[in-house]
Amino acid sequence: METLLPVQEQKANRVINVLSLAIPIAVAILLGIRQKVDLGSWTTYLPHINGIINSLTSVLLLLGLYFIRQKNVVAHKRTMLTAFTLGSFFLVSYVLYHLTNESTAYGGQGWVRPVYYFLLVSHILLSIVVVWFVLRAVYFALSGQIARHKQTVKWAFPIWLYVSITGVVVYLMIKPYYVH
Repeated sequence: METLLPVQEQKANRVINVLSLAIPIAVAILLGIRQKVDLGSWTTYLPHINGIINSLTSVLLLLGLYFIRQKNVVAHKRTMLTAFTLGSFFLVSYVLYHLTNESTAYGGQGWVRPVYYFLLVSHILLSIVVVWFVLRAVYFALSGQIARHKQTVKWAFPIWLYVSITGVVVYLMIKPYYVH
């Protein structure tokens, strides 16, 4: 027999599920818009800011792991919430860039080209998947459901770390082809 979830948990699950679908759908729709919005030349710096955000997020994720292994829950919580906040800033910055600028074509040749596209495609696909895991991990942690938080983090952490690190690698690989 299925157990009934408390109303608050049902609402949280609904919000998490809706956001996990709405975010990638909204990003895909926004990326598909061919008419770019002119917000000024400052938006050409957003990929570089995103590279910094992804780098900081990767470091914070590793620090969060370190802190929890040291049983420093307060530092772990602060570090992970900062990583989550940076992820939110990244999403806004990413959407802003693609609303205002044409996508940059990768110009690398030879063996590095399929490596770049493998990293890019795996990064994109896993960035879609990780949203659900991260939202659940944050919810479980903040609601004091530590056992469920730990279960979710077994999936969320490695995927999120991979997405953050490959975001940096993909950025560094395409950086020479950005036009300002």
